[in-house]
Amino acid sequence: MTVVQGSSDPAVPGFPAAPVFSAVTAGRLAELVGAAGFTGSQVTAIRAVAEVLPFRTNRYVVEELIDWSAVPDDPIYRLVFPQEDMLPAGDVARIADLLTRGAAPKEVAAAANAVRRRLNPHPAGQLELNVPRHAGAPLPGMQHKYRETVLFFPKQGQTCHSYCTYCFRWAQFVGDADLKMASGDIGQLKRYLADHPEVSNVLFTGGDPMIMRAGVLRRYVEPLLELDQLESLRIGTKALSYWPYKFTTDPDADDMLRLFEEVSRSGKDLSVMAHFSHPRELRTPVVEQAVRRLRGAGASIRTQAPLMRYINDDPAVWSAMWSRQVSMGMVPYYMFVERDTGPQEYFKVSLADAHDIFRRAYRDVSGLCRTVRGPSMSTTSGKVCVDGVVDVAGEKVFALHYIQCRDADAVGRPFYAKFDPAAAWFSELVPAFDGGFPAGAA
Repeated sequence: MTVVQGSSDPAVPGFPAAPVFSAVTAGRLAELVGAAGFTGSQVTAIRAVAEVLPFRTNRYVVEELIDWSAVPDDPIYRLVFPQEDMLPAGDVARIADLLTRGAAPKEVAAAANAVRRRLNPHPAGQLELNVPRHAGAPLPGMQHKYRETVLFFPKQGQTCHSYCTYCFRWAQFVGDADLKMASGDIGQLKRYLADHPEVSNVLFTGGDPMIMRAGVLRRYVEPLLELDQLESLRIGTKALSYWPYKFTTDPDADDMLRLFEEVSRSGKDLSVMAHFSHPRELRTPVVEQAVRRLRGAGASIRTQAPLMRYINDDPAVWSAMWSRQVSMGMVPYYMFVERDTGPQEYFKVSLADAHDIFRRAYRDVSGLCRTVRGPSMSTTSGKVCVDGVVDVAGEKVFALHYIQCRDADAVGRPFYAKFDPAAAWFSELVPAFDGGFPAGAA
């Protein structure tokens, strides 16, 4: 299928001039995986996983990005479709049995919820440590972990055009109010910022704020333009990957870009924090057009993604992705380590391998790509970067530093952990030597 290139370009035969977003949800999962060759118990097991981990995608992803001839090994297929081995076999078998027996939806949901609670739905102290308080009361839908940055979760932006199977915010999408972060009170955010002049930037996150219409996003953005303390507004999104028509031919595409232009004219930076997990997401004409339109509206685009087994655990994938992003005018920003939540066991790559993949990819790109940082772990205390494996005083160790930290004084200071070839997360590391980790490290 051919895609159109933007609102000002002529339509291409074979695809509507203005594609309309069409979600693909769990109701079609059996049909799609059945057409890909899965049968019987395999389909039931996949459905069982989807009862625990949320599934949602759309026609663009299904028809433009997935190579169905390569399923199940296709990386984009693994990125959005649940796999039988993403969860413990016993949990999958238990839920699959309920589905096979035609158990009541409440019984299936109870079994799924029991599994979710064991999957660390809110890692790194997101609810316990990051939710700020004002006048003695917690502020739901906000997080303030690092001194300069506040995260805001607009309530209308807590879904996505397509869900990633690796998503560390999967708990936002499962219908459990106790696990969801969201706020519709921009006044509350303004009052908090007024009391915290050290905050210089706000990140709209989710979910995906770009699921919102331009008029709704405007109600959140415009009041913040009045605050002199703010230097930058950020928008975390995977819309460029999963629905680039948001910025080209959607009914509100031009209104959205006009809003972005207003932010730029106000003297504040507008940074689109774009998630690209694989080079294929960069190769359709419509994503090229979307990037050009965003940049034309004054937005800078920084790119990030986690390193995931089966998806992008290959230095050639990363070097190709970073090089392509730079050629399109985007700035490579982060390679993350897959977080300790959800199906981490399925996707995880050891820290030693992660650094090797990063180093080899970094070696093979130009200096313009070397803005990227990583591999970075978003831990309870901060973003811990793995700088390498070195010998210090005759001991093989990981060299680490904080890119960001709750304790700002710890940022940039090197520290060391004993080398462990199997370790895949910070909690699995132990300090080298006698100095321990920086205060508050966790």
